[in-house]
Formats: sequence, C-alpha cells, structure tokens
Amino acid sequence: MCICVKYGTWNVSNYRPEDVQRLQQAGYSPLTARVLCARGLSTPELARQQLSCDAPLIDPFQMREMKQAADRVRLAVARREHIAVFGDYDVDGITATCLLTDFLRRLGAEKVTSYIPGRMEEGYGLNEAAIRFLYHQQVNLIVTVDCGITANEEALLCRRLGMDLVVTDHHECKQALPQAVAVVDPHRKDRTYPHTDLSGVGIAFKLASAVCGDQEGLLERYADLVCLGLIADVMPLRGEIRTLVQRGLEALEHTRRPGIAALMKECGCLGQPVTTATIGYVLAPRINAAGRMGQVEPAIRLFLTEDGQEAARMAQALCRLNRERQKIEAEIYAQATAMLPVGAPPTVIVLASETWHQGVVGIVASRLSEEYGCPTFLICLDGDKGKASSRSYGGFPLFSALSALSPLLESFGGHELAAGFTISRENIDRFREKMTVLVERFNAAGAQSAALRVDCPVEPELLTLQNVQALEELEPCGSGCPSPVLYIDNLLVDQLTEVGGGKHLRLKLRYGDRAGQSLPCIFFSTTALRAAICAGDRVDIAFTPQINEFRGFRSVQLNLADIRPCQEQRQTAARELDLYERYCRDGVLTPEDADSLLPVRSEFVAVWRYLTANSRENCLQEELSCMSRKIIRASGVPVTMTRARVCLDVFAEQGLIALRRYPKYYSIRITSDGHKVNLDDSPIIRRLKHRKAGQS
Repeated sequence: MCICVKYGTWNVSNYRPEDVQRLQQAGYSPLTARVLCARGLSTPELARQQLSCDAPLIDPFQMREMKQAADRVRLAVARREHIAVFGDYDVDGITATCLLTDFLRRLGAEKVTSYIPGRMEEGYGLNEAAIRFLYHQQVNLIVTVDCGITANEEALLCRRLGMDLVVTDHHECKQALPQAVAVVDPHRKDRTYPHTDLSGVGIAFKLASAVCGDQEGLLERYADLVCLGLIADVMPLRGEIRTLVQRGLEALEHTRRPGIAALMKECGCLGQPVTTATIGYVLAPRINAAGRMGQVEPAIRLFLTEDGQEAARMAQALCRLNRERQKIEAEIYAQATAMLPVGAPPTVIVLASETWHQGVVGIVASRLSEEYGCPTFLICLDGDKGKASSRSYGGFPLFSALSALSPLLESFGGHELAAGFTISRENIDRFREKMTVLVERFNAAGAQSAALRVDCPVEPELLTLQNVQALEELEPCGSGCPSPVLYIDNLLVDQLTEVGGGKHLRLKLRYGDRAGQSLPCIFFSTTALRAAICAGDRVDIAFTPQINEFRGFRSVQLNLADIRPCQEQRQTAARELDLYERYCRDGVLTPEDADSLLPVRSEFVAVWRYLTANSRENCLQEELSCMSRKIIRASGVPVTMTRARVCLDVFAEQGLIALRRYPKYYSIRITSDGHKVNLDDSPIIRRLKHRKAGQS
C-alpha cells in the first residue's frame, strides 16, 4: 500500500499570524511572509539577511595553499610553459575548465590545453594514460579543476615525470592529500576558508582571482559560467554563493557569450527571465549530456567559441545528445525496475548489467532512490570489473559507507549524496550484503531524514496571480533556500489525466462547491498508478505554485511535490494494512477480525468484473487501496482494501489469476480458462470462516 508517492512523511512547519502580519507590514506579500515565518525568519531584519544577494566576496587567499597555486600559475605564464587544465565531464567541471582556460589565454599564456577525460574510456579524474599523453605533449604544469583530491598515485607519477601539479577540487578528502605543488580544497581537514560551499567552478574562479588580483573585475566576465556550475552542482545558496549566483543570473539574461546565447535560443528560453530552475531543468541537462554521452567536445567549444555559427552548431549538438540520453535513460530505467525483487520495498538497490551506459546510470540511480526510498547503486559491468554510480536517500552517508567497504572496491570517490566506484564483479554480491547491513543500521538508528519539508499550510484563496508572482522575492532559490513547498488538505480529485506520453500526471482538484473553485496541478514523472489516486478521492497535496503562460494567457498552476490520501483515508488504510499483515503472519485474529477480512459473494463478483473490464491482454497493474476505491465507485459494492486483497489471494490460489507484488503495486494476470470454481472450497475462505466462528 502506498500512502505517499515520494516521501514517507511530511514535516509541515507553520507560522504565527502576528509574525506574518509584521512581515506584510514591511512590504512582503502574504505568501512570501508565510513562507519566511515558517522558516524561522519572522522579522524583517532576519528575512533581509537571508535573502540578501550583497554578501561580500571572500578573499581567495583565505583558502589553504592558494598562494602557492597562484604563484605557480603566474610563473608558468611568465615562462611561457605549456599548461593543461584538467577537468571533469559534468557541468561544474566543464564550466571550471572553460573558465580557467579562457582566463589563462587572456592573461597571455602561450599554450593552454583543455583536457577532460573520456567518461567511458578513462573514467573520472586524473589517470595514468592522460598524464602520459600530456607529458608527451610537453605539458609542464597540470592544474586540476573539480577533481584530483584523491589522485595520490597520479600525483606521484607527475612528480616522477617532472611535471608540476596544482590540485583544485571541492570533493571530500581522504586522509592523505596528493603530493602536489598546491592542494586547494575547502574540505581539507586543515581548512582556513570560512565555508565549504564552493563547487569546482567556484574554486577555479577563486584561483583566477588570486592570480590576477581583481576578483570583482573577473566576476564581470565569468559570472555566467560560475553560476551555471554552482547551480548544477547544487551548492547551498547562502553568503557569497548567493551573491555569485545572483550576479550570474543577471549576466545570463543579457549574456555576451555566443555559446550560451545559442544554447538558450535552441532551448527556447532566450529573452526570458532566467532563474535557477532555468539552469537546473533546461540548460544543465543539455550541457551534462555531452559528458554523459562521452562527447564532451561540443560543450567545451560552446563555451570557448567567439563565432556565432559555431555556437549554434554546438548548441544543436548538445540538444541532440540530450535527446539520445533521454532515450537511453528510459531503457535503463525499465531494465532496472524489472530486475528489482518482487515483494516488500528494498532496503538498498544494488543492480548490475553489461548493457548499461556508464554516463546515464547516475540519473537512473537518482530516480530509483527517490521512487523506492533507499540508497541506489547501479553498476556497469565490463569484463571482470564494474563501474558504479550511486545516489543516497534520507541522508544516508554514501562516501562514509564506501570508505567502510573500501576493501571490496578498486577505487571510489564523490561525497555523501552521490558517489562513484569501481568494483570487481566477484565482489558485487558481498558488497550488496554489507551495504544492506549498513543501511539497515542507519535506518534502525532513526537517522533517516527522508521526509518532505513543507513550509506551511495555505488557503487556496491565497493562490492568486499576484501572490504567486510575488514569491520571486525568495529568488534565487536552490539548496539552502529552496523553492517554497506549500500544503493544502482534503481536496477532491475532480479530474486526472496522464500527459507527455504517460510520463506525467495532470490533475484538477476542487476545494469548494462553486464553479471555478478548483486548482490545476501537474505532477511530473508520476503516473496515476504511482500516485495511487483516482477521480473522487480526497487528497492532501504538497506543491510549489508557479505561473503558467500559454498563448499569452497567464494562470496559476501547482507543481506537486507529493500527494497522499486525506487523513481519514490514511487512518483507514493503516488499520486495514495492519489487519491484513497479521492475517498473513498467521497472527491471532478475533472473530471480528476474520469477519472484516472475509469477502462475501458480491465482493468477489465486483473484484472479478473490475479485473476483466480493466485488463489489457489479460494483464493490469494496480495499487491496492486505489483499486478498492475504483471498484466501489464502479460497482457500488463497498469492498474494503483488505477484502479486495483477500479476493485476489483466493483468485490466485484457485488458478484464476497470477499475482505478483512489487514494492509499489500489484501485477495481475488473468489465467482463467473459463472454467468455474467453487470459492467455498478455498482453504483461505475455510480458514477465515473457522476464525470467524471462533475456531483455531
């Protein structure tokens, strides 16, 4: 039974009316004031401090070993040495690589090579083959961006070959740092920088600022690239990060970079307001597609070109790669879900295949971790090795867990929310067993934090165009300052339709009896089956309001974060589930319990008619509580969820259907050849009748 689609619990905050009134008197809109107060920002002073985008930029030399790094780069430029900027193939790594490459060329560096390893051929980060290639290209200095912090052996190789290495990274550090000219990473144990929120492009920007001594002037030129990397890598929007992002958003709206302008035009967002959502959902996936598909060159050329025609070609190439990525992602997702064990929801997902695309499994892992509420590890096998992408769930510390299981791994890296590793094929089963133990311990300790944080309840009448538009006062939104998530309970599902080829769910929810008292909603990446709702249900919703513009008409639309049955239905479902589970465990059932479980003939008929009427090629998939409500509305027979489940058990026992339970739904296949059966002969029915009569 599925109570919520995505989250097990909702933590709904609230506010004091007097605090909201104070903020409204200070000029904040009604919705914005409620969100701010629910977040503890109950005075105008606290609100302004949180939302300010004017925090000063911190001196780059406060970062440990920044001086050594800047000095070595300046020396390389003065000596006309060959410099290689070695990056990563995601948005953060690509923007960092292009920023530093462009900066060094403008500074006068005679020869600068951008090097991003092939995702499939080389994998992440510094590697021996790349270092030897650069050595034969007579590179004197390698500067890493967004990688290198765990490259201890590679650093020693550079030293043996007589190449200097400067590491700039923002990932978690291992105990021993690489032996390099300088190691610049705010996660160093001996760090001196006041925060660890900079991404790879942020640290590349700081290095360039340290080299030239003009941080403000440099930001004028590179704010757009810095903003793209920070948002794509989900850095917390506070302090100087908030300043950097806001300056970048302003630069993107009037970008002077031909490549970014071409990409925005290709995506249909040129000339429109640019928000963090524009980056996260429109631009970043297309830039990322280059690295994921192993063709990073178009992304590098997009950012470095000054030619408008080349920029247009690169933008088209990125959009084409993104479409290919989406197709492959759907195929891997279908294969991975088919591999999940039948039965109870998994504690942890560890799956492997020879056919999966290394660049795409990370997206699928993220989707599965959300859908099934557990850490997910997807391994791409090649011979006797496998390369994995993993995603956390509920605060489970991935990097720490991989550190604990490092004897089973060839290598690993990343951070607590997302990580990658290489593993021998023969160690996968042991890895799955040991990781399951770690996740179970974490969950048993009550440390899981997989709850949806809801800012506050609101009245539907507040969702006007003016009030929703005013929520822009909270921008830029992102990690540390998320888009508002609001809450309304006890709405009636008036209409629901699957759209986008069945990928998304469009709903109309009614909150009153008069015409027009309904709320249009969209639930992305969710089907009616996963939502487990049907027309006529009473539901609670958590959502972010947005302005939808279509053919010049502007209206409020609710972007759902989660949906669940109303409180009365949840309580009823919980009681029925507890009763059915006791029955399955052969627990003690009172005569009253057995009577609640025992279907009557009209209920068997109603369930069977529903199955035959709604199956396609004798198959259908249903979430049980939703199915029982549909049967009631279709037949008028009040079939409870537990009785519907017992009906299915009896049908399966008698060979009328094949029944498989998946974590979120049931798969039912009608196998009856038309012969009649006497349900009174069912052992299940006889056992329930004995219990009802008080017999053991």
